[in-house]
Amino acid sequence: MIRTTALFQLPRPGLNWFPVWRRNFLVWRKLAIPSILGNLADPLIYMLGLGYGLGNMLPEVSGVKYVSFLSAGTVVASTMNAATFEALYSSFSRMHVQKTWDAILNTPLSLDHVLAGELVWAASKSLLSGLAILVVIGALGLTQSPLALWAIPVIFLTGLTFAAMGLIVCSLAPSYDFFMYYFTLFITPMLLVSGIFFPADQLPAAVHAVASWLPLAHAVQLARPLLLGEVPSNIFGHVGALTLIALVAFYVASVLTRKRLLK
Repeated sequence: MIRTTALFQLPRPGLNWFPVWRRNFLVWRKLAIPSILGNLADPLIYMLGLGYGLGNMLPEVSGVKYVSFLSAGTVVASTMNAATFEALYSSFSRMHVQKTWDAILNTPLSLDHVLAGELVWAASKSLLSGLAILVVIGALGLTQSPLALWAIPVIFLTGLTFAAMGLIVCSLAPSYDFFMYYFTLFITPMLLVSGIFFPADQLPAAVHAVASWLPLAHAVQLARPLLLGEVPSNIFGHVGALTLIALVAFYVASVLTRKRLLK
């Protein structure tokens, strides 16, 4: 039985999470190209289909063409989805189905190392997904400002945030079916109210007030101005909010996973 003090202690992964990250990378490398193409296809369909299809029937949105408006949101939405899927389905497979975590815990590495490795790995995969979309946006001429390069750390921070939140759900899940609740009740509604497809200020005031606190909304408020060649307003507020959510979520995930695996 794990002691209560040990259950709630702060994670202390140090740098020993790297072997876990490397193990996941080596496994992923065998199917890297199909994985990248899979992460790229869905957001590209949204961006090109809605951006150019629907966009040709719409006036400018927030002073820019609709495809340019949508492309910035697509970057962070793709990042969110990639980090979430990795922290849910892949991490759950390694934890519960394949028992990979059990094998790692029989080495000198601790659960803190495993969780931190999973966190950074999910964020790394989401970074690749976000970068792929960013490259396509640049190739299509939808962003030409050097400020767009600052979207790269925003992408990684967004990946860390949603990976940490995904690890919470992973720690609670009895099966893969459980994840549908998370997508249906949280991810999909957040996708619709965070300013990805239309300006969030068009929402009813009460909904907009709630939506502005969501992590995806903070990511959009950082990424969209950068891709449009502008400096985001309240940079430190948005970065601080994402960082705080990531830290708190990772701590909660650590506690819940200890309770599940080390009892």
